[in-house]
Amino acid sequence: MVLTGNQIDLFEASMPRLKAIAYRLLGSASDAEDAVQDTFLRWQSADVDRIEVPEAWLTKVLTNLCLNQLTSARARRETYVGQWLPEPLLAGDPMLGPADTVEQRESVSFAVLALMERLSPNERVVYVLREAFGYPHRRIAEILDATESASQQLFHRAKKHIAEGRTRTEIDDAAARRVVDEFLTAATSGRTEPLVRLLTADTVAIGDGGGKVPARTRPFEGAKAVATFMRSLFTPNQAARNLLGGTAEIHVSYANGLPALVVTVEGRVISVMCLEITADGIAAFRNQANPDKLERATRQWAATDHGEPALRIN
Repeated sequence: MVLTGNQIDLFEASMPRLKAIAYRLLGSASDAEDAVQDTFLRWQSADVDRIEVPEAWLTKVLTNLCLNQLTSARARRETYVGQWLPEPLLAGDPMLGPADTVEQRESVSFAVLALMERLSPNERVVYVLREAFGYPHRRIAEILDATESASQQLFHRAKKHIAEGRTRTEIDDAAARRVVDEFLTAATSGRTEPLVRLLTADTVAIGDGGGKVPARTRPFEGAKAVATFMRSLFTPNQAARNLLGGTAEIHVSYANGLPALVVTVEGRVISVMCLEITADGIAAFRNQANPDKLERATRQWAATDHGEPALRIN
């Protein structure tokens, strides 16, 4: 079927929302782009004139495509090398979607995206549509071909699973930036004690290298272990220089709504480390270093003005 200009415009107007939904469901910007493109192909071949509520139709098609991907992704992640983390989205990326409420901001954070891996595909769909986009259970039930009561039960279970793994609260941006600056000072001091004081007792450090770059297969856990690791990470040595292949520049930025350290070498993003900062200290470091998951970040980085780096490692 050949779409009219209005029908194409209608789809394009829906694209930002569809991409934001797909990213939260899949944790991958590239997979989200593919799901939205497949949705367009189905829109193109549908009898669009007979679709009464295009937004609902598009959301249902996209959701079903994502459900199929989530099922196969579970099998792929069983063989994934090391820890799996989402593909990071830098500040200003439209795929981040709505960020007006705490729930919307948290739904796209590395912490919650990682926790959503524990949910069943249907639980994840209900959680995302309800928590981040405010869909009523009646509409979610129609999308899943389920009852409204089933949608409510799925949401209750999803909320419980997320809450069990997350008891943190937000702090304001200015306070978070002060903690990041203090962390960089402590990390480059060559001493462990100043770092330990900035961390929560149960802090963790997780890295995703995807088998492409060196990354520990198990997280570092506890303030002393994480502080020791961070001190070594920010201490220049010949092995690090050889691995980086040039001068690394570290910028303080935001990714997935959280303070982040973006590490670049000759303009290429080689690492995005999200810091989960609470009133008690830094609770988690989640570092994405898999080059396959940094292509979008590199493109966006090259297109924006990010100022002088906070730190250079020669």
